[in-house]
Amino acid sequence: MDTNKAAALTEIKFLEGPQSRWKELKFTIEVLFDFIKGFRALHFAGPCVTIFGSARFKEEHLYYKKTQEIAGEIAKLGFTIMTGGGPGIMEAANRGAKEVGGRSVGCNIVLPHEQQHNKYLDRWVDIKFFFVRKTLLIKYSYAFIVMPGGFGTLDEYFEALTLIQTKMIYEFPIIIFDKKYHQDLMAHIDMMKEKGTISVEDLKLCLFTDSVEEAVKHLQEHSINKFGLKAEQKRRAIKWLFERP
Repeated sequence: MDTNKAAALTEIKFLEGPQSRWKELKFTIEVLFDFIKGFRALHFAGPCVTIFGSARFKEEHLYYKKTQEIAGEIAKLGFTIMTGGGPGIMEAANRGAKEVGGRSVGCNIVLPHEQQHNKYLDRWVDIKFFFVRKTLLIKYSYAFIVMPGGFGTLDEYFEALTLIQTKMIYEFPIIIFDKKYHQDLMAHIDMMKEKGTISVEDLKLCLFTDSVEEAVKHLQEHSINKFGLKAEQKRRAIKWLFERP
């Protein structure tokens, strides 16, 4: 059995319910090492903006091209562009950063069909478990851009939004791009406000826009200016830990 398929089966087995104490311990250790691998790879990534979106859009698609443009403009502000490291929107975001001389990193998920990281990454890490990957994508980011996508994109979006709403992380900006694609999502959020399941203040946590200029301005005001971010946040590599800045 190949490594990718074994990793997927390990997570499936864990989520089936109680296992033997040895299997639970073994799984916990695997998760620990997954986190450590991610920490080592991304510790020197710098202040990041994570871009979420579908892996299915090809190079010629409008969403791919628009993502390139957005990522390029954000990279010019001094942010590192972080993605899930795969194809589609992820590739477009990493590519947009590279094309303007910006930094580009990826947190790739190991899948049975072997999703490969895209070629526009300065640094990447392959992660076994989805929940570890989601944590890493959020941990190093000072803003989130949500491009058109599917279940995975919405999962990542609502994970970040919930953490911000519940004050588990700072109120970093979330920008959802393309109002037409997300019109039903916008309507559903309005409905939740009307039903009282979210507050009126929660509506301020996201910006829905079709404008790259508006997205960049919002990012500058609500991330760079608000948190006093600088383009370069140098950290010292520790040689005996074999760290690479």
